[in-house]
Amino acid sequence: MKLYEVIIKPESGFGTPLKGDTIFGHICWQTAYDKNLLEGGLDRWINCYAERPFVVCSSAWPKIRKEGKWFYAMKRPDYPPGRLFQSTQQNCRKALEQKKDNLKRKWLLVSEDLLISLSADKFISNEELLCLAFQELTGQTKKAMRKKTNRQFMTEFIQPHNTINRLTMTTGSGMFAPHSEAADFYYPETELAIFILVDEEATDMDRLQAAMERIGRVGYGRNASTGAGKFSLGECEEKALPNTAESDACYNLAPVLPEIGLYKEFWFTPFTRFGRHGDTLAASKNPFKNPVIMLDEGAILIPSDRSVFSKPYLGRPAGGVSKVLPGAIAQGYSIYLPFKLEK
Repeated sequence: MKLYEVIIKPESGFGTPLKGDTIFGHICWQTAYDKNLLEGGLDRWINCYAERPFVVCSSAWPKIRKEGKWFYAMKRPDYPPGRLFQSTQQNCRKALEQKKDNLKRKWLLVSEDLLISLSADKFISNEELLCLAFQELTGQTKKAMRKKTNRQFMTEFIQPHNTINRLTMTTGSGMFAPHSEAADFYYPETELAIFILVDEEATDMDRLQAAMERIGRVGYGRNASTGAGKFSLGECEEKALPNTAESDACYNLAPVLPEIGLYKEFWFTPFTRFGRHGDTLAASKNPFKNPVIMLDEGAILIPSDRSVFSKPYLGRPAGGVSKVLPGAIAQGYSIYLPFKLEK
């Protein structure tokens, strides 16, 4: 398999988080309507997905520059903070203040070669991420953002919605009651990196790029029909797979359903995917999928033996998630970054 980095540039708010399993579902819908995107069509590759995934997607991560070098800002690993950050203060009060400051450092900077270091200088807070993003703004945007008093890297916007009753030509109660929904807006000129593993026999970078471009034009996730989830594509390039020679741990880049019996230790935050069908099935009698409990991105998994490192992904697919489409699956796979977990 080959690993690609796809840069997307948000052009609107997002009603659905940019997580790997949802991005995979959007790519599947694109291949369902354009059989040229996959060799042999979608059905062929779905039938063997449990043994041979044709595409594995990561969640989206901010790509920023610091001191002239590019980094990916990824979620701080779900590892005990007391082991990540060693206290350097003898005074109890100062040690407590240092602990609070460390807990604010929610981002891990990963270099372009995808090598992970858990040294303290690689962790930054939301405020530091915002400062790095501000430095990369163009002149006019930077001038406009200086006037903002409450700047955030991602901010929530509440959008009112109305449904008109065509009999009364007004809103009302029940399904016609006005309601509000939230959308997440990224900082201006933000670039997000999505990593995608591709089976070379199934498709290639050009066709994958075409699928992602269509997703960005039509809209991703909830409320795409009202303008949410729009993005444009930036650079797309192949990345070298990380070296696993000295590694003993995995840091996953998307929600994952780990294989049974292959790992001896986990540190993770649980994530429940309450899936919903898209496209025409969204209007079926039962558009909702069965929930799937996974390990959220940022989990650390310790393999029981080195056979896990023989492939560039981990996990297994989730089947039986739909009552209206028996063959539906959910991406339980995840791209991972191997690293040496310091004692």
